[in-house]
Amino acid sequence: MTILCYSQRLLNPFRGSMCCIQYQSAEAVTADGIKWDIYVSNAALLDGLPGNRRTQVSDIRFGTWSAQTGLKRGPLYPSDDFLAMEEMGRVAYEYLLKVHDSVPFPFLDSFELWLLDRQGQPLALLDSALTAEKIDMRQAGAWNPGLNCRKTFTSPAARELGIDPATTGASGDYLASYINARAGESPAAQVFARNADGSGTGLHGSNLDSACSDRVLPPDTFPETLLDTRQHDAAHHELINDFIAWQAPWLLLLPTLDTETRRRYERLARCQPVKLVQHYHLYPDIVDNAVIDAARVEVRLRETVPESEQEEPALSPFYVELSPEVSD
Repeated sequence: MTILCYSQRLLNPFRGSMCCIQYQSAEAVTADGIKWDIYVSNAALLDGLPGNRRTQVSDIRFGTWSAQTGLKRGPLYPSDDFLAMEEMGRVAYEYLLKVHDSVPFPFLDSFELWLLDRQGQPLALLDSALTAEKIDMRQAGAWNPGLNCRKTFTSPAARELGIDPATTGASGDYLASYINARAGESPAAQVFARNADGSGTGLHGSNLDSACSDRVLPPDTFPETLLDTRQHDAAHHELINDFIAWQAPWLLLLPTLDTETRRRYERLARCQPVKLVQHYHLYPDIVDNAVIDAARVEVRLRETVPESEQEEPALSPFYVELSPEVSD
């Protein structure tokens, strides 16, 4: 019996991670380390179809589970196919009970789709997957900062760049236009297989120069923050760094951060306690537990205040961080 446990980034925009327990065509998944959704599907429907077709079968909810509420079953269907799926779901669920405290699982999404800049270098991460075949090439056209960014991201660099900071979404829209303009009029994207040492071997792509095929790029070519922060003028450098700071609650999910970077992001993320608390169960490491504990206390206090009296202001990334909702 082969059961795969892994983490995968949620991308374009980067908005968190998903932990998955996979057994045949059953999956138990969580985006917060607390609530798990268990799905089953009839993968046998794909038998005989060409392997290069992006074909998807419908998922059926086996149930939801958390340590606090236990298992809540989904609908039952009287069919032989469902009985087979039911058995797969049962195996995934029973394994979940054994390993749910072991999150986060290792990131196995080592195939990455990068938007390239005009020089053919990685500019922004668009998608990732466990295999090259599962990369969604429909993402290849542009980098997307996301709806949450458009709602809450602002930057002190806005006025210098001619952005009206009072207009909702203006900073995010400007950032998206700026980043995508760096990709040129005919943007190219390439899939890379990331190696154990952090280097990347170039595979297929979109609008790709033939010289890029089979190339191997060193680790430092790929931005740790998933968005290139180099070769910008002062105002755009400030804008991008503010965006990176705003993403701190999500960036803390990445296992590659060094200790001081993680400490700095924890302090930034503390300014949005609700968002930090939604993710911290999946952080691979915590440098300053006092920061996390303070955020948890504040969230508990907020829960005693009527929702109508709560307000989430749009703050500059100099002060704030990112929202972990996975509905962008």
